[in-house]
Amino acid sequence: MERGVTISPTDVLGDGGLVARRMPQFESRPQQLEMAQAVESAIAEQRHLVVEAGTGTGKSFAYLVPAILAASARRPGSEGGKSKPIIISTHTISLQEQLVDRDIPFLNAVMPVEFSAVLAKGRSNYISLRRLKGAVEKHRSLFATDEEDRQLARVAEWSGKTTDGSRADLDFQPFSVVWDEVRSEHGNCLGRNCPTYESCFYYKARRRVWNANVVIVNHALFFADLALRREGAQVLPDYDVVIFDEAHTLEQVAADHLGASVSSGQLEYLLGRLYNDRTQKGLMIRANDIAGQKLVDSTRHAGRDLFEELRDWTRRKASSNGRLRQPPPLPNEVSPLLNELAATLTRLATDQETDEEKIEYAAAADRCTGFAQTLTGWMEQRIEGSVYWLETSGKRQERIELNSSPIDVGPILAEELFNSVKTAVLTSATLAVGEDDFGFIRQRLGLTRAEELKLGSPFNFREQVTLRLPSGLPDPGESPAQFESAACDRIREYIELTRGRAFVLFTSYRMLQLCVQRLMPWLTRENYGCYVQGQELQRSAMIEKFRNDPAGVLFGTDSFWQGVDVPGEALQNVIITKLPFTVPDHPLLEARVESIRSRGGNPFFEYQVPEAVIKLKQGFGRLIRTRTDHGIVVILDPRISTKRYGKLFLNSLPDCRIQHD
Repeated sequence: MERGVTISPTDVLGDGGLVARRMPQFESRPQQLEMAQAVESAIAEQRHLVVEAGTGTGKSFAYLVPAILAASARRPGSEGGKSKPIIISTHTISLQEQLVDRDIPFLNAVMPVEFSAVLAKGRSNYISLRRLKGAVEKHRSLFATDEEDRQLARVAEWSGKTTDGSRADLDFQPFSVVWDEVRSEHGNCLGRNCPTYESCFYYKARRRVWNANVVIVNHALFFADLALRREGAQVLPDYDVVIFDEAHTLEQVAADHLGASVSSGQLEYLLGRLYNDRTQKGLMIRANDIAGQKLVDSTRHAGRDLFEELRDWTRRKASSNGRLRQPPPLPNEVSPLLNELAATLTRLATDQETDEEKIEYAAAADRCTGFAQTLTGWMEQRIEGSVYWLETSGKRQERIELNSSPIDVGPILAEELFNSVKTAVLTSATLAVGEDDFGFIRQRLGLTRAEELKLGSPFNFREQVTLRLPSGLPDPGESPAQFESAACDRIREYIELTRGRAFVLFTSYRMLQLCVQRLMPWLTRENYGCYVQGQELQRSAMIEKFRNDPAGVLFGTDSFWQGVDVPGEALQNVIITKLPFTVPDHPLLEARVESIRSRGGNPFFEYQVPEAVIKLKQGFGRLIRTRTDHGIVVILDPRISTKRYGKLFLNSLPDCRIQHD
């Protein structure tokens, strides 16, 4: 591009623009241009923006083009130092891969501006060459099985060939016990003093991220970074513009990462790396510290006792969902023992001959201290405005996890995100409730001041979709067993109507299993391919098999309502069994409902209904992914027609034909 010549989003995305010249089949979409211009203005005028853009808008180009133009126009030193990158955050890996592998390389080829875009990953994704060398040298004292040794050898061989150095580049999934001994760790890093610093994969990636114009992250890494910044640390460079795609998931991801969690399994694993009496492996064995080995054993026994006592006390005294409304009246002997272990490891670190050994013991000390602090904070319920609960899993409920989360992330995000950055853009196909109300998502996220934009889809939903609303089914709230029985019969009828090629979406795994059990003989007899969430196939493999099946039926719950793309003939029918209300039996949801009620609000209409509306829109959106897709969406839940809130659900869906069966 010539110096002084500027281009706009219209020059790139408009009729006869740069994209159209490179891609003859490209059709300029007014919705895409309007969104791109709104993002451009929000960045230039330092405002926050919320955009709902319907399926087919081309959201990624609509925010990537103005982001690239703004980022490439910035010059180093423009604000008293290095220019800041623009952060783009997504929820799903599939969208991240689309941006990194397809969209950005294409725009880099057609846009006459220089820019660099980098995918940022968490540090633990990268191998540490120094730690790998140490693990190979000490493998006999680290690993207990031949398979672990073989995996280490494969990782070592790969490390000499990879240019990326991240676990995603490995052609197999190593055991966690193997990867944890060779991965890059913050507390186990020599930085510039490391002999492998110049060739370090993590620092090479970090330098690329710090020098990039555009940085792609996932929501989990973004909010992990936000939590670290509260403690004066960070994993991402400073930024003043962030764009969130799939923004409807932000509240849940933020709650997960701004809370805390420790488990019995984590404690066992931490202590196992220090001393395993069965395999005679660990740091205390290498240091030949008998007293340290005994201290690890004492901590292990105290930990098992405490977690079991917490589980039993919770069953007797806490809510049925594991929520603790007050600190448990149990002595915490584990945190002092962990602090004692940390002191021992710190002393052992000073006794080591090499820097590598010193930092390994020091890092283990930090892990003990961190676990002790988190456990103490949970036991004493130190953070106000948080909910605390215990979860169990395993055949005998032997795995115990202690969790806490802020009840309302809005005030935290208002202070630490939206009041701190100049521009935040939130976009998704499902943000508004009703025709154009963004109040729910903004209130939940603490986004008090923002521009709003709701864009319809360029697809013709009236021609492509028929919404089928069968009548006569029992109310699932009043007669759940009768509803489930009738729903199974209707599911069979609608599957027959399209000869398979159907998603059947459930709000509970229990009802999914019940329907599959009842319908399986018929599905087998009629020769339909049957794909059931929770069985042997992984999610991605299930979708791929369904996509290639001319008469497939996929039964799914929560994760299949969103982020699943099956364009074309393979999917012509989405059957939604119930309106996706969250039952407030989870401690965090229960606490949110109580918080709304305590201030005089109506939690059903303020929280549960709008949340269910957004999820219904996600489920509906599975059907139409291209201009040529067509089919039916069936909503079996009669409440969409019989309850007064049903109109809100219907008004929130795209304008399509409605057929009452």
